[in-house]
Amino acid sequence: MEKRILIAVDDSRHSKKAIHYAAQMSARVENLHFDLFHIQPMISSFLQEEARKDGQARKQLNCLMQANERAAMQLVEAYRDEMVGLGVVADKIGCLTRKRNLGFAKDIIEFAQEKRYDAIVAGRRGLSRLAKLYSGSISANILEQSRVIPVWLVNGETASGDLLVAVDGSEACLRVIDHVGFMLSKNANNRITLLHVAGASSNQCQMGTGGDPDQELAAIIARGEKACMDLFYSQAEKYFEEAGLPREHVKLEVVKGGRKAGKTIAEFAAKHKFGTIVVGQRGIDKAFFMGSVSRYLIDKVTSGALWIVP
Repeated sequence: MEKRILIAVDDSRHSKKAIHYAAQMSARVENLHFDLFHIQPMISSFLQEEARKDGQARKQLNCLMQANERAAMQLVEAYRDEMVGLGVVADKIGCLTRKRNLGFAKDIIEFAQEKRYDAIVAGRRGLSRLAKLYSGSISANILEQSRVIPVWLVNGETASGDLLVAVDGSEACLRVIDHVGFMLSKNANNRITLLHVAGASSNQCQMGTGGDPDQELAAIIARGEKACMDLFYSQAEKYFEEAGLPREHVKLEVVKGGRKAGKTIAEFAAKHKFGTIVVGQRGIDKAFFMGSVSRYLIDKVTSGALWIVP
């Protein structure tokens, strides 16, 4: 099955890091197709209004739109050539550009959802503090507003191709496992480490098996966190096995972290030189309120790639 990712690019160094990471992933993700996507700058509403009334203004508007289109295509085609130079087959790279409509981030997300991409890749910028999620940085706004499609944030070179997947034993976390399994399916060279931080109040295992939720949850909690994670791991193994990933290439690590689960995950990733960290994005209703773990990782992880899965 073809896997399709949308790479949001502009003329910044952050976009260059994103395409380099995407090129690396092409060796690890079978049948991966990329679309380089650039949103053109907004055109003055005053000029658009004048163009409706004045022929000369209309001519200027048309010239400006054509210039934006040419510049955008030159940009994405240059990135395509760079990816080909990194070993990606040219036929697997598309070049797309659109006029700005709702805003850079919203236009990217709307297009990605309409075309059913499997992930959005963006260079990480403006994410040094959580408050900057609301600042206007394109990557920050993509992360804030993407409620359906996973977002891969890239910053710097990756240390390795292996993935570290932060898990808390929740049923929601199986969506993270599903995304990882789908993207890495049928490639026996991939190795995945599932990391659970034991004893973290924000990371309590909540795995259920169906039936009466209260009764089932109470029974699982009574058996303890270890039994809960064993249950989660067995289900994760099934996901990966169905995806064609060898069991011996998937392992579960459990470390103690108390209340600092995010910090523990970041330190573990740095110590063992993981190039990619995968974490679930937790939301309250339809608002964007991330859990403490994903919030910490977004704030503190400044090298490699971070996958945020809704």
